[in-house]
Order: sequence, then structure tokens, then C-alpha cells
Amino acid sequence: MSGENGASVTGKVLALLDVFSHETPALTLTELSRRTGLSLPTVHRRVAELVAWGALERGPDRRYRVGLRLWELAALSPRGHGIRDVALPFIQNLYDPTKQQHIHLSVRNHLDVVILERLSTPRAPDVIGQTGGRFGTFATGAGLVLLAHASEDVREEYLSGPLPRYTETTVTDAGLYRSTLAAVRRQGYSSSDRMMGPDIHCVGAPIYGPDHSVVAAVSICFRTGTRSVQEVAPAVRATARSISRALVDPVPPPSGQ
Repeated sequence: MSGENGASVTGKVLALLDVFSHETPALTLTELSRRTGLSLPTVHRRVAELVAWGALERGPDRRYRVGLRLWELAALSPRGHGIRDVALPFIQNLYDPTKQQHIHLSVRNHLDVVILERLSTPRAPDVIGQTGGRFGTFATGAGLVLLAHASEDVREEYLSGPLPRYTETTVTDAGLYRSTLAAVRRQGYSSSDRMMGPDIHCVGAPIYGPDHSVVAAVSICFRTGTRSVQEVAPAVRATARSISRALVDPVPPPSGQ
């Protein structure tokens, strides 16, 4: 929570937007005031402006939700929808309705992992995260890839803090984590076996952009023991390579369009 003394109008607006999440998608004025530390009159004024602009919408339950205007702006992000639009046909080819699995397309936003797209089969195991969601851990298949290929400064910033433990097999030792990330870079894919859930195994691979840096990751999550890394990794890596080639050399639209 942050007080409003000295905060700019922009800072107050951003603080209001920042408290919305998948866990708290709808909030009252009082809840917004409590979560931001802003006074109720300030919240009332700033929220009215956000509603008028379309950044927030007020429902019949008197709660406020993120408005469509923000989704329209988000669609302009080249690191979001741009990558997703190119990658979607390839991850759809990776999707197999006969297997209980999730396919994630993810990017890194500093110390957060953001899911751009998620395809899930019926009866797939429960996993953390959904499209548009973010989480501050790199213990997933995609997260390990994104952290492994981040700059050393970013890696060390993440590893300098307490590493969250989700299961008995979650890696929480910084030295072991460094070794794990080095193995990801060396072998070209990640393997997160029961690090995020007691029965979840995720395998991820890096997607490269035009400047040959890793811009995203594709991953498959499945129930531990139902498939092997040797079976999954080649398909995930092949999909990542196809997306990388498409980002570097996009196919032009047919003539006349």
C-alpha cells in the first residue's frame, strides 16, 4: 500500500489500475481506497475520469472492472499480440486434444512471467496461470527458459531474493538454480518436474526474435509420469524454432490484401 502524499496524478491513476488482477478483477471505491492508500475523495475523482475515458467500467453491482479501452491499447503491444499472432498457428499445431496438457506462450516482464496464450485440453491437470495473467516466479517450464536467457543482472536480481517454494521439489537454492539455468541454455529446453505442483511436469523452449535474443517461450505442461521429456522436448523445440523463423522472416500477406 502506498500513501498519496507527494504522489502525482499519474502515479495515483497507475496505483488504481495496478490493484486489479485475476484474483481481484472487480473492486468497490472503498476497496480501491484501502488497497492503494488513497483517500476516498481522491479515488472517486480519479475513477470517474478513468470511467469517462474507458479504462474502467462500473457494473450493476457498483464494482469497477478494467474497461475495453485498455484491452484496445494492449493489442498494440508488439511484445504481446504481435508475438501471439505469429505464434498462434504453430502452437495450435502442437495442441493435441487426445492428450491431457496445457500449452503456454509466455514472455518475461522484468521479474514477472506473463502468459500471452494458453491452450488447454479437457481434463488437463490444474496449473497456475491463465491468459493475460502474470506471476513472479520462474519455476515453470517457460519461466526457466526466460530466466535462463535473461541478462545476468536480471538473473542475479531474482536469485538474490527468497525463492518461493511450491512443492518439495521446487529449487530454492540459488546455486542449484544457477546450475539449472545453465543446463537450460546448454540443452536448449527446460524441464520443470513437480516444481510448481506435486503432479505437474512442464517442458519449455526459447523463441528468438529478429535480433537473435530470446523474446518468448513456448511450453507444455502435463501430469507427471504420463509422458517423458524425451517425447515432449523435440516437439516443443521444433515449435519454438518455427515461431522464431516466422518472427525473423514473416510470410507476407497474399497480393491484393
